[in-house]
Amino acid sequence: MITVEATLTPTTLAEALEMRAAHPGSVPIAGGTDLMVELNFDRRRPERLLDLTRVPELAELGRDDGAVHLGAGVTYTGIVERLGAAAPALAIASRTVGSPQIRNRGTVGGNLGTASPAGDALPPLVASGASVEVASARGRRTVAAADFCVGPKRNVLDADELIVAVDVPAARGPQQFAKVGVRNAMVIAVCSFALAVDARSRRVTTAIGSAAPTVVSAPEAEAFLAGALDERDGWDRPARLGEAELARFGDLVAAAARPIDDVRGTVAYRRHALAVLARRALDWAWTDYARSWA
Repeated sequence: MITVEATLTPTTLAEALEMRAAHPGSVPIAGGTDLMVELNFDRRRPERLLDLTRVPELAELGRDDGAVHLGAGVTYTGIVERLGAAAPALAIASRTVGSPQIRNRGTVGGNLGTASPAGDALPPLVASGASVEVASARGRRTVAAADFCVGPKRNVLDADELIVAVDVPAARGPQQFAKVGVRNAMVIAVCSFALAVDARSRRVTTAIGSAAPTVVSAPEAEAFLAGALDERDGWDRPARLGEAELARFGDLVAAAARPIDDVRGTVAYRRHALAVLARRALDWAWTDYARSWA
């Protein structure tokens, strides 16, 4: 059992980084919604916990140069309440996380640190082009959200580094997130999908969750849609997409996945579900975009 004496309790970010450097075997904890499960089931027994709940810098949330700056300790509830307009896909995903109690505790930094392919916050971060700020006593660096996770439960953090913040470009068009689970609520995703329409750059970007070792994009689906919109001058004269275009987009998203069979779903089911999710998400987002031009 981990004792109080084995818990480090910094009150500033600088102090947290110093403690992390002095005790590289310590395990950071903020919301604890993933870590406490592992402790309760005796899957991990870290020598120390690094309690980050008293570090005010990690709870900051603000806007800077067209981006939303999210401290790593910002909770899902905070995202839902404050970022519905600036980061809609992330806010939609945050609403799907667990119960209200979990959303009140769970943090965006924890989702990144856990690095599960099924993490609900990860596809919206990748689709929106977010970046992750990490720090140590040696300095700071920035990593694209798409490159942060390198495998199931593995990320790019060095032993002395902490996730400090996430910078999410403010939405420049409609965004969507959808997932499928084995029940309707409080569920780990069998697969998930995020999409962001960028009216300024005239791009639609994608991200697939829980259907590959990490979150992956669907570049062929994006290229197909770009060609279809260019052919019909869709950005300047937007209209609802046809069923054939939506279906082709969905099929290309499904083809970009690298799913496995596991207790939550089969390869075939994940591919089928992704095609449906992608088709619906694109239809919803593009319909919203077309209405904005009406």
